[in-house]
Amino acid sequence: MKSVLKLELQEARVMIEAAKQAAEEVHALESICIVDDGGHVIALERMNGGRITGPEIAIAKAFTASGHKRSTHLFNQPGGPATTTGEAFGIHAMLPGRFAIFVGGYPIVVNGEVVGGVGVSGGNGEQDTAVGTQALRALQEYLGPGYEVMTQADIKK
Repeated sequence: MKSVLKLELQEARVMIEAAKQAAEEVHALESICIVDDGGHVIALERMNGGRITGPEIAIAKAFTASGHKRSTHLFNQPGGPATTTGEAFGIHAMLPGRFAIFVGGYPIVVNGEVVGGVGVSGGNGEQDTAVGTQALRALQEYLGPGYEVMTQADIKK
């Protein structure tokens, strides 16, 4: 048997609030989604004025990051698995509308285990990255000592 950490609503709310603050700082109207380790939505928020497509895209990014245990932009980097020569070319077509292979999705890794994902949609790549990584840093701050949260943009577990 294995003991596991479970991401809950309180942690998701902390992450959403930090992400919204970061979005304001980078002048982006974002949709932010936090999912659990099964890719199920825990919390989702679209900032006032955010694109109507943002929530669905943020959900897909969070789902992909959690389920595949990697930042979504890593799929399309040169030599990445979703490029035309990669071993997973076309993977996004397997789960239409649920699989994202572009910037804005980050697995939530606590003490070496993927406990969920964060998806951000509405800004450009730099803005989405700043917002997503700030959400991860906020989780680290909230959890405190005894927990190690991966907070960089390039995450692959």
